[in-house]
Amino acid sequence: MSVLGSFNIGVTGLKAHGSSMSVIGDNIANAGTFGYKSSRAEFQDTLARSLKGVDGGNQIGSGVKMSNITPMFTQGTLSRTENVTDLALDGGGFFTIDTPHGRAYTRDGSFKFDKEGKMVTSDGFTVVGFQADDRGEITNKLGALTLGSTTIPAKATNNVKVFTNLDSREVVKQFDPNKPNETSNFASSVSVFDNTGTERIVQLFFNKSADSNWTYHALVDGADAEGGTPGKFMEMATGSLVFNDKGQLQEVKEGNNAFNFNKGAKKDQKITFDFGKSLSLGGNGSEASTQYGSRSSINRSFSQDGSSAATLASLSFNDSGILTASYNNGITRDIAQIAVSKFENNEGLFKMGKNLFKETKKSGQAAIGLSQLDGRGQVVSKSIELSNVDIADEFINLMNAQRNFQANTRTITTSDQMLQEVLNIKRS
Repeated sequence: MSVLGSFNIGVTGLKAHGSSMSVIGDNIANAGTFGYKSSRAEFQDTLARSLKGVDGGNQIGSGVKMSNITPMFTQGTLSRTENVTDLALDGGGFFTIDTPHGRAYTRDGSFKFDKEGKMVTSDGFTVVGFQADDRGEITNKLGALTLGSTTIPAKATNNVKVFTNLDSREVVKQFDPNKPNETSNFASSVSVFDNTGTERIVQLFFNKSADSNWTYHALVDGADAEGGTPGKFMEMATGSLVFNDKGQLQEVKEGNNAFNFNKGAKKDQKITFDFGKSLSLGGNGSEASTQYGSRSSINRSFSQDGSSAATLASLSFNDSGILTASYNNGITRDIAQIAVSKFENNEGLFKMGKNLFKETKKSGQAAIGLSQLDGRGQVVSKSIELSNVDIADEFINLMNAQRNFQANTRTITTSDQMLQEVLNIKRS
């Protein structure tokens, strides 16, 4: 190979190592970029010329070229924050983002909610998630992760669960609604809600009508009843409970049931009292009210399905990426779940800028699913994944690239001196 060929070899070295300086410089520049993945410059020798033709041997190389820039998808350090919408992925996968230019993917979880209640990136691109239905159950429907309404309407109570033990040793009493406390064997109270979300107090009185037979009476103070007199109870519902000889709930019979609250509430509101699954309905006696020879009591706290109207109080994400809203009436409701995408070949993704990646033929199509499933990482709330750039390693790489660049300049200057000697032959 001629002296001019050595010039070209030196130039390829300058180009390759100059480009590697750009890669290293980009890594260092993005050492503070959330979710950034460092890159590595890779080199290959160029096509060599064989002095023996196809037989090989005595080959002279033609220099070097940068063959590939490979992103390094190692886990970055997770840094804790106080922002509930800051999310990080501990493990594989990417957050899924909708942009005006199509779907994209990112490891940068510095999200926020815009004025429309959509979760967005710092550039206003929409974060994608799985939507919840009206009951707060996560579905397979993909779309913009949105808060929706920050208020929830009032819900009238339809069902009250009561698990009680009624003392079998009690004597039979005849109930008088005008003197409920004196003529009942056991009493308790529960809060319910009418259709406007107004809280009402219902008094439950239990009477032993015969051995293994009890009646219940639901009374409301006249101050809460339509046409009632404050301080005087009005009966709204009745029923009976039948137990077997083992004290297990055999059957429940419902009597009258129509709650007529005042102050604009809906008339004839029905509230079912659930005492557990009786034997006649296939129960086994363990999940129902009982009649044992012990003091009458409520075995578990009352539970009811009504609520007052409420406004959003706080938001939180769990480890599965489910966004849960807490309201000021104590109700919590799942809103959506973060969608996590994974690829067969992360290194094949195309960098779009703005901390975003785009799928390519080399990366394969995105497999969108839930966190912690099928190789997808865990969503960590109030955290941000930092850049995985190691400054110490980059400085070492920087010094190596500088030395390699300087060495290639020596090739060129020496070749220049040799050419100068050739030019001097004619002069001499």
